[in-house]
Amino acid sequence: MYYPRMVREKRFWRILLFKVCLIAFSLLLAFLLRFDFSIPSADWRLFAQLLAPLLMIKIAVFWKMGLNHGWWRYVSIADVIEIFKANVFASALFVLYVAFSRGMTGIPRSVLLLDGLLCFLLGCGVRLVTRAYRENYFPMPTMQENNLKRVLVVGAGSAGQAIVREMRQNPSLAISVVGFIDDDPEKQEQHFHGVPVLGGQENLDPVCRERGVAEVIIAIPSATGKQVRSIVDRCRQAGVTFKTLPGVGDLIGGNVTVQQIKDVDLDDLLGREPITLDIERIKSYLQGKRILVTGAAGSIGSEICRQVARFNPDKLILLDVAETPLFFLERELAERFPALHLATVIGDIRARTLLNATFDEFLPEVVFHAAAYKHVPMMEANPEAAANNNVRGTRVVADAAHQFGVKHFVMISTDKAVNPTNIMGASKRAAELYVQNLARRSTTNYVTVRFGNVLGSNGSVIPIFRQQIKRGGPVTVTHPEVIRYFMTIPEAAQLVLQAGSMGKGGEIFLLDMGEPVKILTLAEEMIRLSGFRPYEDIDISFTGLRPGEKLYEELLLAGEGIRPTCHAKIMVAQATLREWYTLNRQLDELYRATQRADTGRIVSLIEEIVPEYCCQRKPVVLASKKNPEQPAVFPTAKPDSAAHPAFMLNP
Repeated sequence: MYYPRMVREKRFWRILLFKVCLIAFSLLLAFLLRFDFSIPSADWRLFAQLLAPLLMIKIAVFWKMGLNHGWWRYVSIADVIEIFKANVFASALFVLYVAFSRGMTGIPRSVLLLDGLLCFLLGCGVRLVTRAYRENYFPMPTMQENNLKRVLVVGAGSAGQAIVREMRQNPSLAISVVGFIDDDPEKQEQHFHGVPVLGGQENLDPVCRERGVAEVIIAIPSATGKQVRSIVDRCRQAGVTFKTLPGVGDLIGGNVTVQQIKDVDLDDLLGREPITLDIERIKSYLQGKRILVTGAAGSIGSEICRQVARFNPDKLILLDVAETPLFFLERELAERFPALHLATVIGDIRARTLLNATFDEFLPEVVFHAAAYKHVPMMEANPEAAANNNVRGTRVVADAAHQFGVKHFVMISTDKAVNPTNIMGASKRAAELYVQNLARRSTTNYVTVRFGNVLGSNGSVIPIFRQQIKRGGPVTVTHPEVIRYFMTIPEAAQLVLQAGSMGKGGEIFLLDMGEPVKILTLAEEMIRLSGFRPYEDIDISFTGLRPGEKLYEELLLAGEGIRPTCHAKIMVAQATLREWYTLNRQLDELYRATQRADTGRIVSLIEEIVPEYCCQRKPVVLASKKNPEQPAVFPTAKPDSAAHPAFMLNP
């Protein structure tokens, strides 16, 4: 808050005058208490002699320790501790002054003790009275109660109390907190900051109706998606709006404030339990290291960069073919982490000469390989691009890591690589096989991390639904029974870092994706969160499964096996071993087929490399590549009920 210079000067002199009076009154009261409110004339002279040095010592100490700054209306326990330390130090200096200047003769010791105690109590008391008055009485004359927004806070824990405290301290928010809702029996019928706890969640609807609540704030950062959905459903029944706080991951290291209150979004409704990371283990292989991220400007790659930057690497090398997103990522990281050494490389992972030059120049010690083509229908139409980028590109990066002695190599894979029914998934599975088998011949620790869909990533279903709702619908869903695993971008990136610290070479790490979610449910919830009613205000239409899509996704192949790790949300699958010479011959031939744009040969080679690849239909050769007169045809894949995974982590 800014005040003109004249106002600040007036406030300074008022505070200084008040402190002089408080210090003088504390010493006077100490003498009065010592002599039962009848001070002898000799001690009156002693009082006058001690007052001036006491004022100089205490004013100097209070100024040095910052007690002349700050606003009394916002006093907290931390302020009380600072006041206590300042009074102890000032009283100790005053006692030393008296001892050296007068030898303590004729001075009652109790006066010195009482003076310090009374000065502390009066200093705290004035501040607390000021705060109590500002919070409970000052706002009322300036604003009528019926003009305030009536708010109910769900959660009477530390986050909820912090929100209520700020609302009561800041009348300009124009908010009246009618109470808390909390399921903890020990908190019910209690008061926190003068606000009552009005019962558990079952009381939310009647409390909202009886007390005219306009908005509910969900102040439980650790709430699971199921808990948030339950509260949101009750708010809808009561006909009130609702907002929430970010999850615990977003609140770490910062105080809870009103500014952090946000609308409930899909991440909150689908939220999972907070991740516990082994920070020391991650730090041991990232801190002070040179780290390269391919596909750095993508959704997962950019979040990996943000997470890695927190661990103070020696240098972070960002490699991507997309210039503009890479430019904005570099700016963001430079602003957020000014001490971070950044390098950007604009290039294609398939360019072996560029990759080798990059590795030779920067000598990365850790590589996160996130570059890939990922859109299933588009790769069905362009199988040569999927094979060239996802398979050969990974091979080029992995070979460079081996050649230049990288210590850790982490490849980002997908659940679509399991029993793939599309070119994209099959190409990622072929890349997995190469990385797994290269690990047996290299000192580099090659590991693969496999997970499902990521909420809000570029081109994912969430941004598409959001655009469709904005246009007024309809929202298009491929099939009413299609189910996918979901996790948030930060969660995926954090678990990737954790898995990378655990690899010994050749493993495939599977992230716990939680419960699978129906895409239809996502569509309905997004429509409701946008303030509309599904099928009434915004329609939902079904378009049929696209080429290469499954109803269900899997995370594990038959025969891979699965073992737990030291992290509850990460499991490890067995490596699939191949004959090295044969695998390399197949990949060489696959590359030659991509150079010729021989779609049929590409598909047959991928089927040979990935035997579990099950084409739902053979890709038709593109008109521009084989027969200019014949357009490409891509029939809709039929829903296959047998596609339900037999080896799901969470069936």
